[in-house]
Amino acid sequence: MTDLPSDAALPTPVESPEGTTEEGEAEAKAEVGVGPWEGEWPVGEHWDPDLLRDGDRRNVVDQYRYWKHEAIVADLDSKRHDFHIAIENWQHDLNIGTVVRTANAFLAKEVHIIGRRRWNRRGAMVTDRYQHVRHHPTVEDFVQWAEGEGLAVIGIDIFPDSVPLETYDLPRNCVLVFGQEGPGLTPEVHDAAVATLSIEQFGSTRSMNAASAAAIAMHAWVRRHVFQQPVS
Repeated sequence: MTDLPSDAALPTPVESPEGTTEEGEAEAKAEVGVGPWEGEWPVGEHWDPDLLRDGDRRNVVDQYRYWKHEAIVADLDSKRHDFHIAIENWQHDLNIGTVVRTANAFLAKEVHIIGRRRWNRRGAMVTDRYQHVRHHPTVEDFVQWAEGEGLAVIGIDIFPDSVPLETYDLPRNCVLVFGQEGPGLTPEVHDAAVATLSIEQFGSTRSMNAASAAAIAMHAWVRRHVFQQPVS
């Protein structure tokens, strides 16, 4: 898949009319994305003629400006990482959208929703259009799928038998599982996990937000398997 032509420059982001700060000073607010393509249109099946004509205001990196949606997904599929993310959704967890957005940022293979199929997509910021999301109605269904794919189920939560994420050698092929905000992982997932990992904390709170924990765990996998950083 080709990228922007080497001699092509993205149009300068368009700025909205000036706003006013609390101090009454004029302040220019930049709009997201770029305007219509300037100059001769590039050639290639991945370019979207509507976006070239009207501009591209999507939440995508510059590499994918003016690309067709399906072309972006195909390119991402060609280089996705080997880890999956799963989150339990028994009480309509509002963190799922943020987890999906972070999974897209770290290029997870898939995101798995265990429990209720419906989830709040607002936090995903439309990144769910580029991220594969699979539903499992029960923990048993999810575990059977993971075993069939040869993926190690790794729970992220605070249990008496949890070991530190910071010193655990995460396997390359794994699925990181996060529990419902509040209750945490169910006993069924805890029992099915080959290991349950906790994130070291230094303040007064006992736990952290599930979406924050997911971001830390995904970054730990990236550091280990993308940047080849050994665990201590």
